[in-house]
Amino acid sequence: MTNPKNILIVRTDKIGDVVLTLPIVNLLKRKYPSCKITFMVREYTKPIVEGNNLVDEILVYDEKKPFDVTLLELKIKRYDTCLVVHPKFRIALLLFLAKIKIRIGTGYRWYSFLFNKKIYEHRKYGKNHELNHNINLLKLLGVNEEVTEDTVAFNLHSNAKSAQNVEKFLNSLNINKEDVLVIIHPGSGGSAVDLPISHFKELVNTLAQELGITILLTGSESEKEICEGLMAEKNTYNLAGKFDLSELIALIDKCELLIANSTGPIHLAAALNKNVIGFYPKIASCSVTRWGPYTNKRIIFSPNIDCDNCTREQCERLNCMSSIDVQEIVNSAKNILIN
Repeated sequence: MTNPKNILIVRTDKIGDVVLTLPIVNLLKRKYPSCKITFMVREYTKPIVEGNNLVDEILVYDEKKPFDVTLLELKIKRYDTCLVVHPKFRIALLLFLAKIKIRIGTGYRWYSFLFNKKIYEHRKYGKNHELNHNINLLKLLGVNEEVTEDTVAFNLHSNAKSAQNVEKFLNSLNINKEDVLVIIHPGSGGSAVDLPISHFKELVNTLAQELGITILLTGSESEKEICEGLMAEKNTYNLAGKFDLSELIALIDKCELLIANSTGPIHLAAALNKNVIGFYPKIASCSVTRWGPYTNKRIIFSPNIDCDNCTREQCERLNCMSSIDVQEIVNSAKNILIN
């Protein structure tokens, strides 16, 4: 097999998905040091890739852009290899028509004939971690390295300007550099079944009362009201909607611990080597086995209810996530912050 020289990695979905694809870059550069790597992402996830010094170029994918314009852009770049980590028909067709020599993707889509190197792995059953599924694509390029929580390299870094902006904002709230920062991110955008808001409320109040820490509640602009409802009497700040993604990365880089549901920020924190506490349902497609933060600095809570073949409907009907004990979460946070 000819060594790839100009590689395109395609991952055009959400924050956590892009984070869990980053280790591919490190493995490719180790196997093929002289290759050029371009990462195709959406505009809003671009900051995740910008700090990775092993990525040579970033290509922003805009599905609203005319098909022929995007096709021309791809042809001009003359990629010899592409890895389609997040398959979509439009993207697969673009890469086929761009005549990229090696096109790697899943063998389980109706349009898989557009890929000429295929991997046959079902992701939806949740038997393996998303990161390992991503890395397995590299086997078709002769990269057979195995990655564990101890050896994984995300190469995610915060932006210096964004870090300055965040520090300035925290200073305006009289939050000092010496303060112990704990981020609590209660939303998930509907990607999983969440810990009940009432549990988050109890968690915030207990941590605020029992530990001398600063609690930062984060979320999107639409989650501002939810975060406001979690405010404790002291040392708690509602930062929902205050930061863009680059600034959120910088904020997480300053924290000691992030507590969240299965959502993008928990993967950002794991990639930044931060302590994380996460809440995951037992549903196979969104379980910790498939989507857990890929780090050895994690503590995971799942429902204490025994059930087989769990589904979202069943999990929500039985209110399974409410079986998670808040005091156990508090004790875990204390062990991380005090020890």
